[in-house]
Amino acid sequence: MTPDEEEEARHWRHPGLPGVDLLRARYVSKTFIRHTHENFVIAAVTRGVDEFHVRDSIERAGPGSLALINPDTPHTGRAGVPEGWTYSAVYPEAELVAAVAAETISIRGTAGFAVPVAHDPHAVRLVTEVLRAVDERNTLAADTLLRITVARLLRSHGTALIASAPRGAGARNAARARDILEERMAAPPSLERLAAELGTGPFALLRAFRTAYGMPPHSWLTDARVRRARHLLDEGVTPAVAAVTVGFTDQPHLNRHFTRVVGVPPGAYQRERKNVQDRFGGAA
Repeated sequence: MTPDEEEEARHWRHPGLPGVDLLRARYVSKTFIRHTHENFVIAAVTRGVDEFHVRDSIERAGPGSLALINPDTPHTGRAGVPEGWTYSAVYPEAELVAAVAAETISIRGTAGFAVPVAHDPHAVRLVTEVLRAVDERNTLAADTLLRITVARLLRSHGTALIASAPRGAGARNAARARDILEERMAAPPSLERLAAELGTGPFALLRAFRTAYGMPPHSWLTDARVRRARHLLDEGVTPAVAAVTVGFTDQPHLNRHFTRVVGVPPGAYQRERKNVQDRFGGAA
């Protein structure tokens, strides 16, 4: 059996936890490209080591530890040991984290996590129990345990996230470039044409974009395409149509990048959501 054949992952939602993505996975050779999430990431490692690059450093989360990623924070992911890693993860939306913070802590401003890795075996057990409660269709327990987990982690590792406003011509050009790429996702300009349109040079724009968004424009565009493809798949659009709509050349191209960001292929991602809709008669 090859390492890839040893891997398994399920990415899904439950109607009792609206706006919360769920993941249970074992990865060996899987690598996640630099990407972001709209939601928070709370990933509880139970075996192996999850190694990821975030905030200009390499972090490692082993058994009993959690990877904590704030929304829109670029990061990667790969195995930190030959046997890979196993983890359970919840991805609560910002509104849920803000609601928990408002009730339980005194942080002023937007609450988030101050550290990318926290060693907390009890919180790891709580995350695994959230997914177990979902498996058992115990919505009350799942929602309760999720909120207890978020509150515990905010008390121990919470901070006010600082929203820095873009400053200077470079930051303004980076923001304008991002808007152009978002608008022309299916047919984006080259770096040279994009820079010329903004009245700057290619390398000046590249430096400004990396500073503002943590990745070069082409990596940001791939991440944005996958994010939009997820929304299209949630709406029932087929993977083949979603691929072309967001600017990938074909479905295999979408499959490759989607799997390296989300952790599962787009077909499996969409089937899980459809299965939940069929089972519960509501939105996944």
